[in-house]
Amino acid sequence: MAVPGRDVPPNAPGELAATELFAVDAYLRSFEAVVDEVDPDGHRVALRRTAFYPGGGGQPHDTGTLGWADGAGTVTRVGRAGGRIWHELDAADPLPDPGSEIEGLLDWDRRHLTMRTHTALHILCGVMWADHGVAVTGGNMEPGRGRLDFPLPSMSAEFGRLVEARINDEIAAAHAVVVAFVGREAADEDHALIRTAAHLIPREIDPLRVIDIVGLDKQADGGTHVLSTAEVGSVVVTGTESKGKGNKRVRLEVRDSSGTDRSREA
Repeated sequence: MAVPGRDVPPNAPGELAATELFAVDAYLRSFEAVVDEVDPDGHRVALRRTAFYPGGGGQPHDTGTLGWADGAGTVTRVGRAGGRIWHELDAADPLPDPGSEIEGLLDWDRRHLTMRTHTALHILCGVMWADHGVAVTGGNMEPGRGRLDFPLPSMSAEFGRLVEARINDEIAAAHAVVVAFVGREAADEDHALIRTAAHLIPREIDPLRVIDIVGLDKQADGGTHVLSTAEVGSVVVTGTESKGKGNKRVRLEVRDSSGTDRSREA
């Protein structure tokens, strides 16, 4: 196991660790890479390695900039297509040539807020399982706010207030957040991963990348997280909704953070 941004997990797949830097170090602000391919029609580039998260699992993609010897561009969108991670640049910006050496710079304020929000949602999952025995059935997020759905018979504003207090208690407990890569056979026997439907992930993905909020929540997850629940700051439950029979929604926002800036460069 390792914590996001401190140590590369010892069993992290080598190709993943070398190319998808966000998977092993969520705290990289900048990185160097080489342009592998340029798509003029899509005004986008693929790099040999990247720290830009391409979106997925409800977490939005990163934004930032790419700079090279004779130009620079703003990264407006990042996504997977055709087995590659593509970085779309602003239409008014130039494109680098294939083989160009670039420096990538993430919009760190957006990334860090996204990390805090993502971890807050996992805390909500842990609280709902511990207190009510229900697993999440769906959700989404953007930097600073998100929502999750649960199979509950009812929902109320008072319920939301109780959940908010529980989340903030777990934030204050400063649970460590660690990353591990777990083989499918072991994952199939892990009760925490079974309840979070890890079995629905294609079998060819082996090992699974797992985010463990120690003592609270464990899920197969490809996104970025903070090092400790304390770094989340605080959470406000902004709404509770019924989305139909047996489908209730909790919305939350992340507020001021007291987390230490642990960014690194590579």
